[in-house]
Amino acid sequence: MEQSAIFGPVLGMILLTASVWAFMFVVRIRFLAGNEIDPTDLAVPGHLAEVSPAEVSNPSDNLKNLFELPVLFYALSLYLFVTEQVDALHVYAAWTFVMFRVLHSVVHCTFNRVMLRFYLYFIASLALWFMLARAVLGHFG
Repeated sequence: MEQSAIFGPVLGMILLTASVWAFMFVVRIRFLAGNEIDPTDLAVPGHLAEVSPAEVSNPSDNLKNLFELPVLFYALSLYLFVTEQVDALHVYAAWTFVMFRVLHSVVHCTFNRVMLRFYLYFIASLALWFMLARAVLGHFG
């Protein structure tokens, strides 16, 4: 397998992060304009979260979420590439991680069913831990 195949899922995660950022930006601007909120009133950290409803704050929370476990995904993907451990199973697991993170973001940024979001997050996490376990075994095995 071509080692660079791991970068398809990496680019997928980067595109997801950019998409959530753009969505968050649009939702926030609409909220501020629609409620005639002066942006200078938001200089106090956390004030926007206090005055905005869930449909405005959820995309922001999701964006923050995309800088947690996905950071490990990026590092692990680079590690797999550098050590030439990329194989079909790693790529499938990486795409599984990405697809379930996409679903997680869609749920979080829209109707936000918490238990559904949790299961999507959990499955994505299992894919990442599977990749990590295989990388560790490949390194020490």
